[in-house]
Amino acid sequence: MLITPEYVFKDVTHITPAFLAERGVRALVLDIDNTLTGDGSQELPADVAAWLGKMRAAGVRMTIVSNGTPRRVAPFAQKLGLGYVCWAAKPLPFGLAVARRRLGVRRRQMAMVGDQLYADRMAAALYGIPALMVVPRGPDRGAQVKLKRRWERRHWQAYYDRGGRLL
Repeated sequence: MLITPEYVFKDVTHITPAFLAERGVRALVLDIDNTLTGDGSQELPADVAAWLGKMRAAGVRMTIVSNGTPRRVAPFAQKLGLGYVCWAAKPLPFGLAVARRRLGVRRRQMAMVGDQLYADRMAAALYGIPALMVVPRGPDRGAQVKLKRRWERRHWQAYYDRGGRLL
């Protein structure tokens, strides 16, 4: 279960405050690339901006945790008005620990939102929090991510084989 998803959403905008409240989640750690926007993009899609507003209105705390550089992460986080941890080294859980302290919540009140099983899902599992996986928003640009996507296929399939569905 370190890599196989627990929950898979069609898009980040399909995660609702009600879903989070049912699970006691009060804070989200967000990935950027192919989760909130396309890979390498600084553009915030309108539907994601509306979703962020809905989460804020529901009192959900949010921050970004990314393996990206400050040059990539900082401008995007500032555009969203969110704190951030860059160079997070996911799947190592250290960035999640920093985020939890900054968010001021207990571990059981936090969830990771991301698109990569070998980074986001594994970091969440190692830290002991739920992972809310999303279908990637666009194509991957880096060779490393493209390679990981090939390795991830069997874990995605395991989710569906055990009765998992797209939420």
